[in-house]
Amino acid sequence: MRPVGPRNKASGRPVPLLPRRLRSGSVIGIVAPASPFERDALERGVRALREMGFKVRFSEGLFDSWGYLAGPDEHRAAAFNRLVADPQIDAIMCARGGYGSLRILPLLDYALVAEHPKAVIGFSDVTALLWALYSRCGLIGFHGPLVTTLADAAAADRGALWNAVAGTGRLRLRFETAAAIRPGRTRAPLVGGNLTTLCHLLGTPYAPAFREHIVFLEDRGEAPYRLDRMLTQMKMAGCFDGMRGLVLGSFKDCGAREEVWRVVTEVFGDAQWPILAGVDAGHSGPNVTIPLGVEAALDAEGRTLVFKRATVD
Repeated sequence: MRPVGPRNKASGRPVPLLPRRLRSGSVIGIVAPASPFERDALERGVRALREMGFKVRFSEGLFDSWGYLAGPDEHRAAAFNRLVADPQIDAIMCARGGYGSLRILPLLDYALVAEHPKAVIGFSDVTALLWALYSRCGLIGFHGPLVTTLADAAAADRGALWNAVAGTGRLRLRFETAAAIRPGRTRAPLVGGNLTTLCHLLGTPYAPAFREHIVFLEDRGEAPYRLDRMLTQMKMAGCFDGMRGLVLGSFKDCGAREEVWRVVTEVFGDAQWPILAGVDAGHSGPNVTIPLGVEAALDAEGRTLVFKRATVD
């Protein structure tokens, strides 16, 4: 499947497409690209967005349900495309993950996204959406709260979201409780998200290819042997060929973190690039908002990610 946006001739990477900067009063459109959600959690998340100074609009049919999906595929994709096209919508935030984003990828209007770049915010299953938009269009996405998780997020998480989508200047993230399980420094665009979701993209037109990128990974509820299996499969498929560094977020209910880290170091034992583990992002709070697709400087021993340019325009 051909990319919509331009590519860097030297590296082959997508040329970053920056979404518009949000401000107090900006309108965030809420969409459900995957599973249905609890209405109470959504309403509390919406209150949090309004307390941050944003206005909120619901996509058409947001509260629909179709089995384990928030409506049929065509309905969910059309809702996303309408928010992209609507000039009154400044950004798009996903209501919930769960499952289903993968199914709508062929139905998204990538040319429309390239013409009207907007911040897309979410994590977990939304990883499929964020990766497809970056790999096809170069759109900078945001691995951050869902509306339903924002309801119970700490003030620091809300501040991190604001800094990523509304802040000025370069974003610098320092993770005090993280650890360098392989020291070193590197510099490249940061991409990634939920490991299970990325692994399920193998064999599709949206299969991950991380050459010349730093990769961020997180997950939940996967035993260490299953993490091993997914990482090994992706490695054998060539997804990690030529990557420049690795950042591990939380791995909730995946066993002891030392066991998770051991799996990672065994799978990537032949690599020379740095690995920073235990950053505050993923299914275990806190969940700091991380821009995806922007060039970042990773210092594993310094426990920092410094983005080398603004993440919004």
